[in-house]
Amino acid sequence: MVNGDLKPLSQEKMGETKNPVTKLSLRIFTSCVLIGITIYILFYTTASYFSLEVLFFIGLALFEFFTLLLQARVPVYRLSGMVIGAGIPVIVYMELGHTQSGEVLFLVLGCLFIFLLQFFRKDHAQSLIAVALTVFGLLYISWFLSFLIKMRFLEGGILWIAYLVTVTKTEDIGAYMIGTLLGKHPLAPHISPKKTVEGTLGGLFFSMIVSVLWYSHLPLRFSFPHLLVLGLLIGVVGQIGDLSESLMKRFCNAKDSGALLPGMGGVLDAVDSILFTAPIFYFHLKLYL
Repeated sequence: MVNGDLKPLSQEKMGETKNPVTKLSLRIFTSCVLIGITIYILFYTTASYFSLEVLFFIGLALFEFFTLLLQARVPVYRLSGMVIGAGIPVIVYMELGHTQSGEVLFLVLGCLFIFLLQFFRKDHAQSLIAVALTVFGLLYISWFLSFLIKMRFLEGGILWIAYLVTVTKTEDIGAYMIGTLLGKHPLAPHISPKKTVEGTLGGLFFSMIVSVLWYSHLPLRFSFPHLLVLGLLIGVVGQIGDLSESLMKRFCNAKDSGALLPGMGGVLDAVDSILFTAPIFYFHLKLYL
């Protein structure tokens, strides 16, 4: 049943009985493996393989998103949404990362198709919810994550993606680590009972430090103050992305989006912080490239 008033899950459901240090170790290990695979594909393969990796993550994240909603008895078009969602990164790749008419037209036609599907349903009691949430999934997951493909085709795109992924995920790991070991003051208990102020500040500190460490390795020589502010911005946006997904999980009364990744949950749990940082960082780069 849908958790309409967004009450926190019980401690048992939230995994309080598990050893937090063990889960932290699993989370760090899984994150390092995913980052390592991504870095290898970025530096030692072509843009085609990286785009396939992004497509793979989009497909899994869409499946988890639509499944969460269906399990909460919220109507969505899962199969159609996944097919259309898979088409978005393909169009972005075919246009070599440029925002052209094909990408925009495909999004419009996808939205139109979802409405057409609803026309053939006899039950229209939740028609707007079904259409709205399906289209939201396409934009929130498929389109936003496709900005990584756009970034890959920018000048120095490999390094920009490596920078974004390491800064975003280091903030994620740092927030979880500091929150697990030192966290005492809840940040937003009505959304995510485990997130703490200490964890948030720790994550932002890590993102700023890692951002500065990239000083001499980026295609453009940003100043130290610029990198500090950029690291802070990416950290804040990543935290918002994490909380946004937590809000959706509370609505669906679910602890994780899935169970595919040890210590992390589902694929959507792994990419939630990048969903917002990717498009925002892309447009930031467009100001300088």
